[in-house]
Amino acid sequence: MRSQTEQVQPQPIPFSEIPLTQEPRNIKLVLAYDGTDFHGWQIQPNVATIQGVLQDTLRGLCQEDIHVNGSGRTDAGVHARGQVAHFKTVSKIPTARLQHALNELLPGSIRVYDCREVEFTFHARYSTKSKLYSYAIRAEPICSPFRRRYAFHVPYELDIEAMASAATCFQGEHDFSSFCDAQDDSPSKVRTVLVSEVVTEEENRLVIYRVEANGFLHRMVRALAGTLIEVGRGRLSPGSILGLLQARQRSAAPWTAPPHGLCLERVKY
Repeated sequence: MRSQTEQVQPQPIPFSEIPLTQEPRNIKLVLAYDGTDFHGWQIQPNVATIQGVLQDTLRGLCQEDIHVNGSGRTDAGVHARGQVAHFKTVSKIPTARLQHALNELLPGSIRVYDCREVEFTFHARYSTKSKLYSYAIRAEPICSPFRRRYAFHVPYELDIEAMASAATCFQGEHDFSSFCDAQDDSPSKVRTVLVSEVVTEEENRLVIYRVEANGFLHRMVRALAGTLIEVGRGRLSPGSILGLLQARQRSAAPWTAPPHGLCLERVKY
C-alpha cells in the first residue's frame, strides 16, 4: 500500500497516443507563476526560468522542438497572474488535455489557466495592446513571513495621498528615460501610460501601485514604484515628478524597488 506521504509522479502522454499533423497549430497559454525561485522568464543556461521549464515540458508532451514566446520578459523574482504565451506545434493533442497535462507536469509554482488554439498570426508579444502591472508594498512595522514573498516591506507610514497624486503625473505619453535601466537599448524611451494609480487595502497597510501602458522599458515599473515610495516618505514632492521626467536621465530619479513586489496582472490584445 502506498504511504500518505508518497507522491504519484504524473506520466507524460505516451508517444503512441500523440497524433501528428502536417498543419501546425498556434496555441495560446495564460499563465500564473510565483517567480521567487526562477531567474526570470527568458531562458538562460544552467538556471531555472519560466520559459525554459515550459519549453522542456512541452517538448516532452508534444515530442517536437517547441519554442514558447511570452508577452514580455519578467525579471528574476517577479510574479505573474496573467502572463500570456504562445507556441506552434504539429501535435493534435486537444487543448483541454494539453492544459491538464501541463498542470500535472509543471512545478506547483507555475499554473496554466487557459489553453486554446488561436489564429496563426497571433503573437503573444507583438499582438499586445497594453499590459497591466501591480507593485505591492506592505507599510507596517512587521511583515508576516507568509506575505514577504509578494510585497516589499516598508516599516513606516506612507503618505498615501501624496503617492496617489504623484502617480497621476506618469499618465499620458512621456519619455521614461529617467525610469528605466540605464542599459536599456530600446530605440525609443517614449511610452503611453493609460492607468497610474495608488490603491490601498487593510487600512493602508497594503499599498498597491497599478500601472497600465502600451509598453514598458526594462525595470520601468520598479523605478516608478521606488519613486512613489520616496514621495510617500516625504523625500520627494508630487510636483517634482515632471522635472524627473524632463531630465531623461536615470540618475535623476530615485532607486529601483526590488522585484518581489512586482506582478504582471493582465495582458490586453
